[in-house]
Amino acid sequence: MTLALYQSIAALLIYAVSIITVFLLLRKKQKMSQTEPAQVGEAFASGVFLGTALFHLLPDASRLFGGLYSTSYPLSEVICAGAFLVMLFLERLSIVAPAMKTRHSIPYILTFILCIHALIEGAALGIGVTLSEVAMLFIAIIAHKASESFALCVALLRGQVPRMRIIVIVSFFAFMTPLGIALGNMMVNSANSSLTAAWFNAFAAGTFLYISTLHHVHFHEHAEDAQGLLEFFCLALGVAVMGVIAIWA
Repeated sequence: MTLALYQSIAALLIYAVSIITVFLLLRKKQKMSQTEPAQVGEAFASGVFLGTALFHLLPDASRLFGGLYSTSYPLSEVICAGAFLVMLFLERLSIVAPAMKTRHSIPYILTFILCIHALIEGAALGIGVTLSEVAMLFIAIIAHKASESFALCVALLRGQVPRMRIIVIVSFFAFMTPLGIALGNMMVNSANSSLTAAWFNAFAAGTFLYISTLHHVHFHEHAEDAQGLLEFFCLALGVAVMGVIAIWA
């Protein structure tokens, strides 16, 4: 199986998971809670995102910038930190929104945040050059995709968004990752592919760091039970797997 074919199949599967998750939720018309196995799986996926950022995206960005510019300034780290802060700002904005009496805008703010992340993670998969790296990133993305679609749909339902508009919004969100994969492929084949890849890898590393750390902790708080410890070890396992892959990738 060629890398391009694998990326195409991954795009279809990721899109299907997003749509099916929301279809099931709308059909049951109730607020389902995540199961513990799902949360453990997401913890592992967060570890994969963290490992991808530290062992693949950020080092690749530094290497590419080093080949383009003769400077010791940590440009890739600055872009990474900027992306981290952008994601943190967007989430803080969604939390501050209720205090600003803009309750009905919260679902749309959440949609914006998730769409940005979906586009970036898709592009990270599309720009991958090794099958092992792309495969692990696909596993991490699809593990998160169901919960992200679920969270978005629940937020839209709570915001009393019409059913037809929910379907349109979720369909748009589901399309973002396949679009990101296509854009990633275009970056690889563009004339300024090295510069584009360097900037993107650094920015993606920042968003992945945020999703796998602050975002994960915010939505998975089990400080007083064994579930939290199990999630930590699964997250650490995800990091370790990406560290091992970095030996060959």
